Amino acid sequence: MIVAKNIHKSFGDLQVLKGIDLHIIKNEIVAIVGPSGAGKTTLLQILGTLDQPDNGAFLSINNQETLQLKDKKLSLFRNAHIGFIFQFHQLLPEFTALENVCIPGFIANKPKQEVIKTATELLDFLQLSHRLNHHPNALSGGEQQRVAVARALINKPDVILADEPTGNLDSASADQLHQLFFDLRDKFGHTFVIVTHNDELASMADRTLHMKDGFML
Repeated sequence: MIVAKNIHKSFGDLQVLKGIDLHIIKNEIVAIVGPSGAGKTTLLQILGTLDQPDNGAFLSINNQETLQLKDKKLSLFRNAHIGFIFQFHQLLPEFTALENVCIPGFIANKPKQEVIKTATELLDFLQLSHRLNHHPNALSGGEQQRVAVARALINKPDVILADEPTGNLDSASADQLHQLFFDLRDKFGHTFVIVTHNDELASMADRTLHMKDGFML
């Protein structure tokens, strides 16, 4: 599913990633842990094609060498194959829950009614069918994050990348979201790569990878 080799990343004189090799198989849930400053988020951004590694790297997602893609094709690939969940849900406040979930589907130029149907089904699966027309400010933190999960799933991506997805939630909402990831994997066959400081979530993963000072230990 994901093969990354020789991933280096520097910002000026600061070397953040120092030669990461990574292989993640389909349907796997992998947690990446480590102290702040280890390079976890930078690695996740590169895996998600939101940032580029230094020269000499190799990155393949679902058998596509992403570093060979130019800007437009890379954006299309990202929208179709990668879903993102962030610590802060990043929902657009002027849109309802349903509309927020639909946005990536509309960007992909999928038929409007098909997108709305899929979004409604996802929100129902996430126990938010009674919240379709609510704006983010009318939702709890846990509900907002579940809307963000539905948004990440709308285009049926191959892999979901999550950066501290429970970091802004209370313990009860965090526990629900932890279980949700495994339910989604079992139902839809998604692959998850999760950067987390949450020891409980990391312990539930199929594998836990440890980073420190830009290296994978």
